[in-house]
Amino acid sequence: MKIGILSGKGGTGKTTVSASLAALVPSCQYIDCDVEEPNGAIFLKPELKERSPVKVLVPEIDMTKCNLCGHCAKACQFNAIAVVKDNVLVFPEICHHCGACKIACPNNAIKEVERTIGVVEANEDGTFVQGKLDVGEPISIPILTELKKRIKKNTFVILDSPPGASCTVVNSIEGCDYCVLITEPTPFGLHDIKIAVQLVRKMEIPFGVVLNKASNDNRLIHDFCQNEGIEILMEIPFSRKIAEGYSKGILPVENNEMWKEKFTKLYEKIERGARK
Repeated sequence: MKIGILSGKGGTGKTTVSASLAALVPSCQYIDCDVEEPNGAIFLKPELKERSPVKVLVPEIDMTKCNLCGHCAKACQFNAIAVVKDNVLVFPEICHHCGACKIACPNNAIKEVERTIGVVEANEDGTFVQGKLDVGEPISIPILTELKKRIKKNTFVILDSPPGASCTVVNSIEGCDYCVLITEPTPFGLHDIKIAVQLVRKMEIPFGVVLNKASNDNRLIHDFCQNEGIEILMEIPFSRKIAEGYSKGILPVENNEMWKEKFTKLYEKIERGARK
């Protein structure tokens, strides 16, 4: 069973929920897909023994064969190649590794060379896997692709997705059996949860909502979920104690029987929802 944990915005408690589930559910696999800022390891404390570079193919121009025809630059939809006087400039940072330039070149003057954009790290048994995008790199999909190759079969898999609702989130939750949407009772939280709901409905993935920083004085999310027929799976109150624990790398389920019970019930609801 593959479960995607996502939120329309950052800072809503997505990793708190996903890491708490991972700490509670025996023999599950946790995959941190937030490759720009992975922090699940802070809480789950795995011993990362494997480190594999993620490489992509980018063009390299052989100027002895190039006649400066410009077909490569015209084929590139991302402006990663520019033909200037007596030279062809390649900007590998914005290359999308599609290979169109190589196909378009009539003189076979382009070859593709490997370029490292990040790493995938894992513990010994592969129950914890995370990706890290190198600083300054704009494209993370190749790392997500490598992460999803590590998904174990016949186990409970938690995919802690990136924040937002962009193509990286789509890639992370594609193929999931259920999604948990994390939000908070603020105008921004309401705006972004609406986008996340549209996304999972478009992808036809069953889902429920976890409301973090919940307050009896603010019913924004409750009203939205009631109107949309969305189940609120669990509420986490606005708690100084939880926030202090989080700042020290301590999850709510650690040494707290009440939260262990609540997250166990959340897991049971997820299981039921995924099997409908």
